[in-house]
Amino acid sequence: MHTIREKYGRYSLFVLIIGLGVVIFLKIIPFLGGLLGAVTIYVLLRRQMRFLTERRRWRPALAASTLLGEAVFCFLIPISLIGWMVAVKIQGMVVNPRTLILPLRHLADLVEARTGYELWSEANVRWLVGQIPTVGQWLVEGMVDFAINIVVLLFVLYFLLIGGRRMEDYCRDLLPFDRAVSRNVAHEIHLIVRSNAIGIPLLAVVQGFVAYAGYLIFGAPSPLFWGVLTCFATVIPIVGTALVWVPLAAYMALTGAWAPAVGLVLYGLLVVTHVDNVVRFVLQKRMAHTHPLVTIFGVFIGLSLFGFMGVIFGPLLLAMFLYFVDLFKCRYLDGRGDCR
Repeated sequence: MHTIREKYGRYSLFVLIIGLGVVIFLKIIPFLGGLLGAVTIYVLLRRQMRFLTERRRWRPALAASTLLGEAVFCFLIPISLIGWMVAVKIQGMVVNPRTLILPLRHLADLVEARTGYELWSEANVRWLVGQIPTVGQWLVEGMVDFAINIVVLLFVLYFLLIGGRRMEDYCRDLLPFDRAVSRNVAHEIHLIVRSNAIGIPLLAVVQGFVAYAGYLIFGAPSPLFWGVLTCFATVIPIVGTALVWVPLAAYMALTGAWAPAVGLVLYGLLVVTHVDNVVRFVLQKRMAHTHPLVTIFGVFIGLSLFGFMGVIFGPLLLAMFLYFVDLFKCRYLDGRGDCR
């Protein structure tokens, strides 16, 4: 029997841990992207870190610094360049609104000529001009937030690489399961994070390249820019790349290029969409044995919770929930002791 003092100490410590944890989590939300990014890259580099330190006998600091340079070169520089390309395009529209207003005026005239519906009214123009400073402010805040999270990512990743083995063992010991189940949970987390961290960028590159080829074939304006946007659109399940090539084909049809517009639609339906479905489901199934529905709904959940990093950690969250439900059923409803 526990004494009153022991119970008081135990429950007080539990309340303090939960309370301080909630406060820390709320204050760390602005840096959540950098933290999740560091965890993701650590999962990808942990085997290399162990190889360098255990097989090659490198000092942990040297191995961590080398892998940090690899992360910057292979992950962060390409992402930064793509983001910078999109940001420069938007910034040019903010600095010189005519580059945005003139194409929209032309598009509105085309819509009115084809449908008779007037989009270009004085009220709409005032609203559009009024939104431009807001877009500029959002762009500046986004760039500052991205830079801060990159610094956080590099800082956290360095210490994760150095103390990763101890951190994994400590977290595994905290899990309320026996050693077999704890190892299985850690293995599942590693597989899902790794499959999403590799599969989603690979899918984006394949989709963007295939779509870019279609934009070149059918004469779409600014094909490289729209190809890059198609890469980003792949993270959105179900609709995905159609958010880019459908409006682009509609614009081409309004300009009178009906044949290329129809060709782009057919190319999107028969080539881009099927590449999306096949590559997405094959990668997820082969790399982590994750059901496609877990991936789709996990991305929806993750994007609302974690932002862009939710495409990786959303499916993980949903997969862990289903795993724990299955574990509860196996142990406490079926009464089996061999659950894994």
